[in-house]
This record gives sequence, C-alpha cells and structure tokens, in this order.
Amino acid sequence: MHRPEGRAAPGAGPSGEGAAGGRSEDPGLRLDAVVLAGGRASRLNGADKPALVVGERSLVASVTSAAADAGARQVIVVGPPRPGLVLARGRLLVVREEPQGSGPVPALRRGLAEVTAPWVLVLAADLPFIRAGDLSSLLAAAAAASQGAGAVLADDTGRPQWLAGCWPAETLRAAGRGYRGGSLRGLLGPLAPVMVGPAPGQPGPPPWLDCDTEDDVRRARAWSGDPAGPGPGVPQ
Repeated sequence: MHRPEGRAAPGAGPSGEGAAGGRSEDPGLRLDAVVLAGGRASRLNGADKPALVVGERSLVASVTSAAADAGARQVIVVGPPRPGLVLARGRLLVVREEPQGSGPVPALRRGLAEVTAPWVLVLAADLPFIRAGDLSSLLAAAAAASQGAGAVLADDTGRPQWLAGCWPAETLRAAGRGYRGGSLRGLLGPLAPVMVGPAPGQPGPPPWLDCDTEDDVRRARAWSGDPAGPGPGVPQ
C-alpha cells in the first residue's frame, strides 16, 4: 500500500504496520472499527453474504480479525448475530441498525453510537483479503492528513472504496447529523479523504476485492486456493 501524497504517520513501516504487528502504540491513535454486515445480498439470491466462507473463515470473521489485528480495541458489527463469531483480541459488539434493513447510512450511524476511540475504521463485511497492514496504512494516512480528513482505500484504477476507510470519529458523527441521503458516497465523498492506493507490483489478491456476486465469490475462493468450493448459496 502507498499514499499518493503526504507522509506516513510516525512509526509506520512500509506496510503501514507499527512495532506491534500493525497495532498502534500511540494513545492518540486509539482505534475502533465499525463493520457493516447487514443488507439483503440480492445479487447472491439472498444468501447471508458475511457468513459465506472463503478460505478457512467467513467473510465477516476475516474482516473483524483484520481490524482487531490492526489495533481496533472494539469492533462493532452492525448486522444480525452470527454464531461462532469471536475475536482473539479486543472487544466484539454486535448491534442492529434501526429500522433493520434501512441501509448503510443508518447502519453507520448505529455503529458510531458505540465508538469510543478518536479514530474509526469503516469496513464492509465482505472483504476476504483485507489485512491488518492495509488497515494500519489507512490509519497512518488519515493521521497524517489535514485536520478532519480521513483515508480511503483506492483500487488499481484509483476508484475509492468507501467501505474500506479510516476516519476521525467526530468527523463522521458531524457529517451524519447534517446528511439526509442514503448513499455512503454522498456522505463520505464531500469529506475529501486521502486516497491510499496499492503499492506497485503488490502481490496476492487485492484487498479491495469484495464479494457482491456469485462470480466474486468464485474468484475469491480461487484466490484462496479453494476453486472447487460450493456456490455462494451453499454453506461451507
């Protein structure tokens, strides 16, 4: 990962990881995470998308673990309870947006209500290849940006991935209070975040690869070494 502009936060290594394997030791960089894990998965025939297995773990387990490994002391999952979802470190909290199924903006507001850290990761629950180093890079970029700006992952075409970002929690709360729309892009775009793109020649599956369709799930399972895995409507 690299920042197209500016400098890395103090203590960040080439992958954005601090001295503790991605976990920041700076108290000013205390971090929570909000993982949006609701939705109807209409392009997956209504399957419980976050519960789909890619590799050895469910999608939501991969994302929550990456957030905890990046230093999130609290990971707030907005969506229905899923049996077996645990963290090896940090606190896991599962809440529901109100009303249920009302979309990503109400879900984000609900998650933010539980955030106590000054910084917050905002993540989709269907990113099987996002890692702690990617998230630490986002935190470093946001911390080094101008006051109030966040940082958002960009794909290899420069397109922002709005559900893979790091923000000052108060910036998001303030933006949410004045926003009446239902689009995350409409909420987050005017905040002018720093874009964090992939490092040239970065190996392996892209961290922004999400699983919106059956083809996406098949591609992710192939990347994970399980090309013969069941279809997305079949539990693993």
